[in-house]
Amino acid sequence: MVFDSARFDLRPYAGFETDRFVHRTFCSWEHAGWRSLLVQRFEHVPVVEELALPAAADLHLVLPVSGRAELETRDGGRAVRDRWLPGRVQLGVPHQATVRRYRGDADMRSVQVHLPRDTVDSVVARFDAGVPDFEAMAASVATGDPLLEEAIRALGSAGAADDLYAETAAAFLATHLLSRHGRLRTGRPPAREDARVRAAVAFLRERLAEPVTLADVAGEVCLSVYHLVRVFRAATGQTPHRFLTGLRVEEAKRLLRGTDLALDRIAPRCGFTSPGALSAAFVRHTGIRPSVYRNS
Repeated sequence: MVFDSARFDLRPYAGFETDRFVHRTFCSWEHAGWRSLLVQRFEHVPVVEELALPAAADLHLVLPVSGRAELETRDGGRAVRDRWLPGRVQLGVPHQATVRRYRGDADMRSVQVHLPRDTVDSVVARFDAGVPDFEAMAASVATGDPLLEEAIRALGSAGAADDLYAETAAAFLATHLLSRHGRLRTGRPPAREDARVRAAVAFLRERLAEPVTLADVAGEVCLSVYHLVRVFRAATGQTPHRFLTGLRVEEAKRLLRGTDLALDRIAPRCGFTSPGALSAAFVRHTGIRPSVYRNS
């Protein structure tokens, strides 16, 4: 989908048969009259063998709100495996067509937000620091961002607000993405390395509950350990080890919020060897104990 500069006549992807894959339950420009931001809620079919998404200029944020699925995404290179899990925000890279296949359950629902490219470009101009590295931004968003998750949830349920709300939200989201997750650069992006970072992120998510070494990750993406650490840190701002620990803590937070499981059952599901190891990592990453987080 491409938003024109006047922010009118917003339409789904031209020629894309959405009814085969989703049932749309809310559209902000139809139900709320928004023209500064497009927010949609979808119910997804549980199994898709080939979903070809055309390239778009806007920034496309997807927040799964229910259901589980195993995903495989291809953007012209190797296929990258990932999981559809509630609360895990995904960012589509502009001007990049993708083909996706997945198998999930019957309760797959999402809130999806499209940020107009002119809004993003106006924020970039305020930074005055080059061209956004959207692939690095997508990899960084994949590490988790509770503020971004809650903002998308709020937009998905704010149907009665007027377009001033939408315009303000669009500016905030663009600013947050660029300042928190963006890496502005000049020159041509190292697409091959960015693709390998995305593959490494997907591998870490897939092996979340298993013992994983740097050598395992490096071998999966065909890099040396040294090169992996260098390009991974450049793309995400973290080492693979810290990134993986962050993923495990986020999964622990999800289980603490959504289940009554005791810590000794949560720990192995998140890749920690003991409740004590989980508690120590949780405090380092959040500043509070798991019990305090659950009670809050």
